[in-house]
Amino acid sequence: MQQKKIAVIGLGRFGTAIAKKLVNLGADVLGIDISEDKVEDLKEVLSYTVCLDSSDPKALMSQNILDMDAVVVAIGASFQDLILTTYALQEIGVERIIARAQDEIQKRILEKMGVREIMSIEDEVSNGVAQQLINPSVLMAVQLPDTYEIIEIPAPNTLWDTKLSEIGLREKYNLNLVTVLRADDGGTHHILGVPYPETKIRKGDLVIIFGKMDDVKKFMDINS
Repeated sequence: MQQKKIAVIGLGRFGTAIAKKLVNLGADVLGIDISEDKVEDLKEVLSYTVCLDSSDPKALMSQNILDMDAVVVAIGASFQDLILTTYALQEIGVERIIARAQDEIQKRILEKMGVREIMSIEDEVSNGVAQQLINPSVLMAVQLPDTYEIIEIPAPNTLWDTKLSEIGLREKYNLNLVTVLRADDGGTHHILGVPYPETKIRKGDLVIIFGKMDDVKKFMDINS
């Protein structure tokens, strides 16, 4: 899988949590903040850090922001600064913007601006946000203690029409399949139940997998 390039603007607690998680997932992370202290604190952790006014389109362009696969706007101290930064990114043509909302009103304002991806403020979601940035196919990600996680992804086409006993999730990848979600005629997915060795994965299935983060990454890299 090609290394993702992600910019995180706003290096407070929430932005830092996401940026560090992205680094752990193998991303090339540019950290941006107007505070020199915050930039300095993370310069040895992130790929690059820079102190600038993120509401200034020229300053953003100077950092090759258009080369990023996504830009996370995690500014928490000032919603006005978050809006101005988001607007600047839209104006210069950044395609994928993920913005932080601290309440329902902020969420609605961002939606009115045309922001399609909006994240909540809880640190617990940072893992899911990071996983989805690295692997857009990830529908859900929950980080558990001791580097374990549960993820939900569309069944890779390499597994279609294959029995679970033939896939060898546990033997090959050290992973467990929690369950399979299968769509009905209307397109709504329902839990298939307890998977058995003879259960076949079908096109359109969603699979929920449990295991260590490194093993999950290996599985997704091989079957992407």
